[in-house]
Amino acid sequence: MAALKITEIFYSLQGESATVGLPTVFIRLTGCPLRCVYCDTAYAFSGGERVEIDDILARVDRYGARYVTVTGGEPLAQTDCHELMIRLADKGYNVSLETSGALDVTDVDPRIVKVMDLKTPSSGEMQRNLYTNIDHLNPSDQIKFVIGDPEDYEWSKSIMHQYALPSRCAILFSPAMGQQNPTELAEKILRDRLPVRFQIQLHKLLWNDAQGK
Repeated sequence: MAALKITEIFYSLQGESATVGLPTVFIRLTGCPLRCVYCDTAYAFSGGERVEIDDILARVDRYGARYVTVTGGEPLAQTDCHELMIRLADKGYNVSLETSGALDVTDVDPRIVKVMDLKTPSSGEMQRNLYTNIDHLNPSDQIKFVIGDPEDYEWSKSIMHQYALPSRCAILFSPAMGQQNPTELAEKILRDRLPVRFQIQLHKLLWNDAQGK
């Protein structure tokens, strides 16, 4: 029976992405091969409990939500993540995957909305970006840049134009909490007339923690 190592399953408001503010069930998988400087979910690097997919689905069903986000850690580090997402989509859920962009997304079911985080210089993991993933994005997918400083901003603009990202999918610019002043980032986006969505992590404003990521 297929099973995954799970850190937590919880119900909250989506804190970011195109479905921000919507009640969502979050399935946080354990483990991640990256160690980003600004990571706010290091508690998911290890531990967790091994849960069969049937049991995960039963837990999700109890919340009665339409939206489910599979997150981590890095969900794609566990190969059975694909089966979980397929079965969620088969049950009629609107499923999104939060992934670092460092692992191959080729085999992700096309019904799943990929929210792919391209790592900026200040993350300390920029060299892990797998740029071939860009060719496997659908118009409903999203690319997120976490901006920590002016170098991150300029780098993100360069990558966005180099790969013609706005023609592929939605682009999200998010200030790194405690590093990038949100107002300054918003003003830069307006100044440069960037075709991106500015976002602040809603869950941190409401609860000052990682819930809803």
